[in-house]
Amino acid sequence: MRKLDPMRTAVVGVHWQHEVVSPDGVFGPFFAEQVSRHRVASYAAQVATAVRASGGLVVYTRVAHRPGYPDLIPNTPSFAMIQERQAFLEGAPRARIVDELAPEAGDVVITHVRLTGFFGSELDTVLRRRGVDTVLFTGVATNLSVTGTAFEAVNHGYRPVVVSDACTAATDEAHRASLETLGQLGEVVSTAEAVDRLSR
Repeated sequence: MRKLDPMRTAVVGVHWQHEVVSPDGVFGPFFAEQVSRHRVASYAAQVATAVRASGGLVVYTRVAHRPGYPDLIPNTPSFAMIQERQAFLEGAPRARIVDELAPEAGDVVITHVRLTGFFGSELDTVLRRRGVDTVLFTGVATNLSVTGTAFEAVNHGYRPVVVSDACTAATDEAHRASLETLGQLGEVVSTAEAVDRLSR
């Protein structure tokens, strides 16, 4: 893994919301067990702590909709389920980021309404204003929003680094397959490797 310049590095935590990673969330049945079994949130918290300590930027992307869902186009089964289950409503407890990864002072929370973090949001502006050129990724799901946001990062000119044990998917197989693809466009590292590079 290439050296990380902390002042030009951000970690983007993708969809660490109760709706996604808690058992009672709308997508919890798909992901909660994997998150718990592999201690994924704990690893993601370690990465965020290391980035803060080194002077880098911690960003979280979250989905939240206005009441009545005027900002939701239900063009996929997942998006349709969000409206049917009245999920991801702005201000609702399950739309919050989980306590283990609760944003701290200086962190940035990006709200969006589609699959990926850059689309229709100010994420690119926030990163550029800080002079970021390298983005670490943690979150759920590896094969969906993490991969999609990492691909967008490439198109925006950033160097993507996916932290393998700080992400997960609905199955181990889907997670591993996505990491293989992501490794062709950027770097895939463990939490220990990322923390080590940030501390040098």
